[in-house]
Amino acid sequence: MKQDAFVSETELLATLTDEHRQLDTRLRELERQVSMTSAERDEYCLLKKRKLLTKDRIARITARA
Repeated sequence: MKQDAFVSETELLATLTDEHRQLDTRLRELERQVSMTSAERDEYCLLKKRKLLTKDRIARITARA
């Protein structure tokens, strides 16, 4: 593996990990609410899907390492 590819993959992993953490934080904020608006429920569902996709991407990268 070329050094540039390793650096890029490392940076991507760091970016994805940060994104996963941010998604988790926002999901917890929404979960703490007594009730959610329709827009917040939609946001919650989208964030859950994005978080899962991000987790899958992280897993694929770490499996290759």
